[in-house]
Amino acid sequence: MKMAPASKADTKAALDAASWMFNVVTSVGIIIVNKALMATYGFSFATTLTALHFVTTTLMTVVLRWLGYIQPSHLPLPDLLKFILFANFSIVGMNVSLMWNSVGFYQIAKLSMIPVSCFLEVVLDKIRYSRDTKLSIVVVLLGVAVCTVTDVSVNTKGFIAAVVAVWSTSLQQYYVHFLQRKYSLGSFNLLGHTAPAQAASLLLLGPFLDYWLTSKRVDTYDYSIISVLFIVLSCTIAVGTNLSQFICIGRFTAVSFQVLGHMKTILVLVLGFFFFGKEGLNLHVVLGMIIAVAGMIWYGNASSKPGGKERRSHSIPSNRPQKLSGLSESTELDEKV
Repeated sequence: MKMAPASKADTKAALDAASWMFNVVTSVGIIIVNKALMATYGFSFATTLTALHFVTTTLMTVVLRWLGYIQPSHLPLPDLLKFILFANFSIVGMNVSLMWNSVGFYQIAKLSMIPVSCFLEVVLDKIRYSRDTKLSIVVVLLGVAVCTVTDVSVNTKGFIAAVVAVWSTSLQQYYVHFLQRKYSLGSFNLLGHTAPAQAASLLLLGPFLDYWLTSKRVDTYDYSIISVLFIVLSCTIAVGTNLSQFICIGRFTAVSFQVLGHMKTILVLVLGFFFFGKEGLNLHVVLGMIIAVAGMIWYGNASSKPGGKERRSHSIPSNRPQKLSGLSESTELDEKV
């Protein structure tokens, strides 16, 4: 009789690991493909490319709805608009921050998303972290900083862009978890609501923003068969990246997603070493990787222990009390796909 809970826990752990690996593989894959597309073939229109990603994701949600994996659900327009606002500011803010800041300060800004996400969870969700959980996050930040932060220079407009990028990205990731819990939405259902709106807004905004950032027009780009194939490949992988992000944040939290997300940074550094030469990998980078991985393992153990990371009060009532199993049912659909 005691085997059932253990079996259920093992199944959940396996699904958590599979969800995370899905996100890691697709995220690292899209970085490599986009790097080749932009550096080798000169397609520097990042915001327009992101719009195409969401167009492809929208088509995927249409297919999933037709197959029955996305059931009719409700997401109020004000919540949808807030999510789109945070998400689009995140995309624009990250692109502008990378343009206006040094690579070192850009990496520091990305690292600061973890404490900002922690702050949001503490204030909005009444989450309490144990001492070990806090220390493990510090170790992860230290390790990734050693790996990635090199030259650091900042100016006023670059600092403002970084602040906008950090807060909007943290709010967007928090809101994914928030909306799934509040409205009992699975990952597919939430994507079905948000992807079309993001695709439409970014298609309108993207070409103008890219022209402002690069002084080049996307319609005058010299498209070739190979570059179009890379764009299609990028959009295809992006479907998995968008879906896996929603699945992971739904199963974990925005903070866990950020902490474990730096594993992707390390993998990109390692893959860059193998594909693009040895100059990017040296002793202090390897040391930083070891520190970061040790911190991630420590975080996983510390946060999973009793009291490691717990909610002091349930601050988000569900809008669907008549069907308390709605979120678990939506999660089961995620797992089936």
